[in-house]
Amino acid sequence: MHPPGASTVLLRYGDLATKSHAVGTRMRDKLAVHLESLLDDRDLKATVDVGHARTVLETDPERVEAVAGTAADVFGAVSTSAALAVEPTKSAIEGALADASAAHYDGGTFAVDARRSYDGHPFTSEDVGRFGGDAVAAGAQAHVEPDVDLDDPDLTFEVEVREERAYVSLERIDGPGGLPYDTQAPLVALISGGIDSPVAAYEVMRRGSPIVPVYLDLGDYGGPDHEARAVETVRKLAWHAPGEDWELHRVPAGESVAKIADALDRGRMLAFRRYMVAVAEAIAEDQHAAGIVTGEAIGQKSSQTVRNLAVTDAATDLPVHRPLLTRDKDDISNRARALDTFAESTIPAGCNRFAPDSAETGGSLDRIREREPDDLFERAAADAADAERIAIEPVAPDDWSV
Repeated sequence: MHPPGASTVLLRYGDLATKSHAVGTRMRDKLAVHLESLLDDRDLKATVDVGHARTVLETDPERVEAVAGTAADVFGAVSTSAALAVEPTKSAIEGALADASAAHYDGGTFAVDARRSYDGHPFTSEDVGRFGGDAVAAGAQAHVEPDVDLDDPDLTFEVEVREERAYVSLERIDGPGGLPYDTQAPLVALISGGIDSPVAAYEVMRRGSPIVPVYLDLGDYGGPDHEARAVETVRKLAWHAPGEDWELHRVPAGESVAKIADALDRGRMLAFRRYMVAVAEAIAEDQHAAGIVTGEAIGQKSSQTVRNLAVTDAATDLPVHRPLLTRDKDDISNRARALDTFAESTIPAGCNRFAPDSAETGGSLDRIREREPDDLFERAAADAADAERIAIEPVAPDDWSV
């Protein structure tokens, strides 16, 4: 919903607005690159003006809703609005509000939320709220009795008055927040094909880190469905950064997994996770990545108790980032549904055959080292070196709603 004739989109920042001038400038430039890649991928035309307080896009009125929705997908944006840009004068603002009211205010309560960032105008934000409210009431449809509610209105008319332009809008589209894409170092993302790992990968992308997705082919303990789940979730992730050349590193882990299974029952999953991060470390070194990201959460599985996570981390010198560390499974699952990776992640794949009969919940590093294969880390390095790179074509989520 937007005012009649709207052809402008306002993109608002979150954490980005707190950065120093030099850092903020660099990050806003990255935001512009990401934004333009999203627009190009969706065949939308708009000019992009990246400012210190806002990014402003100009497009055609018939495309303004689509451009606002696309801009709301850019990492670093907290919200966007399709807006009508007018002269920053009392009469122009009143006219825009009256027209917007006539087009969209059909009952219920309303409010005018006004902000003025330039103090050279002959009116204050409070003045805009007052004369703006009168304009909305005057433009209301004939059958409507205007009713103001400043606390919880049914419809909010936003007015943002800057030095050279005033912007009138009617709704905000929530963005992902975070930081612009590619403003942090890349991370290796271990993608299992399950529910958690794609969500964790998305979360670090949202904070500015590109990902190097890595999938471990478990051989007899996995299968084509297991791999297909991972590929499809990475395709959904790739949609959020269409300007990248996406590749999935497919690691031939079958023989190593079988050797781990033969070597121990209790502690098997812990030894396997140590192997996984060792593989990720080797790929990170090759790809100049600064760390590893996993979908682990405290206590969600036996291998993810606090003690076991410490044993896992001892297998690598790189930091292991766990953005889902304290989240509940329902929260993670809901996030996966919003990302449209949940359905693929829940296809039965048979990888539970690797699970031991007896789980280790309080692992000891010394004990695991004694029982895991002596050549575990040599195998991890060799398997990483043999990884096949699979080109990934992005695919849009069925109903993007994050």
